[in-house]
Amino acid sequence: MPAIVKISNLSKSYRRDSIRIPVLENINLEVEAGDFLALMGPSGSGKTTLLNMIGGIDKPSAGDVFVGDVPIHRLSDAALATWRARHVGFVFQFYNLMPVLTAFENVELPLLLTRLSKTERRKHVELALSIVGLQDRINHYPRQLSGGQEQRVAIARALVTDPTLILADEPTGDLDKNSAEEVMTLLSQLNSQHGKTIIVVTHDPRAADKARSHRNLDKGELA
Repeated sequence: MPAIVKISNLSKSYRRDSIRIPVLENINLEVEAGDFLALMGPSGSGKTTLLNMIGGIDKPSAGDVFVGDVPIHRLSDAALATWRARHVGFVFQFYNLMPVLTAFENVELPLLLTRLSKTERRKHVELALSIVGLQDRINHYPRQLSGGQEQRVAIARALVTDPTLILADEPTGDLDKNSAEEVMTLLSQLNSQHGKTIIVVTHDPRAADKARSHRNLDKGELA
């Protein structure tokens, strides 16, 4: 399979007064289309920073990041926002659902940036919630859902635009063992049955077991 993500000689550092604080150093990584990659490593190793580079949330201090044929490290902020909305679905540790919106409305949010009609948006949302097994919770608010159900709504929201990549940052970090297993099984099914390319950041070996490939980050270096 061709590589969908190509990272070359990527470094990231921050400035605190006159002090340079390195986070990532000379990262080289290729992710094949259709892969399910677990990025592992201890807290503070740079996993989330690397995920943010791939998702276009942040830009490298040096090096290149290509997703498909797009050099996202060169895009303007406006072009990057447009690209990100179309090509990346994010799943966060704490779900990031809007508490005043129903499951349907939370999943619909990314589609409001598209030109889809209301009827088309409904079809997409209902399909996404069906895929994650929550079609019977479509009108429920986050407070009416379990943590595992909230994360599945978040996965449906990430999935609803049919993105190129699904990027998950510690998606089981706030869940009990059974809910974590369900969420990782769902991500595995999205990969194996729907062909989604997924990159998940985790420090939990049990979560990483669901992935097809693994890379380890430690002190800003990739092994």
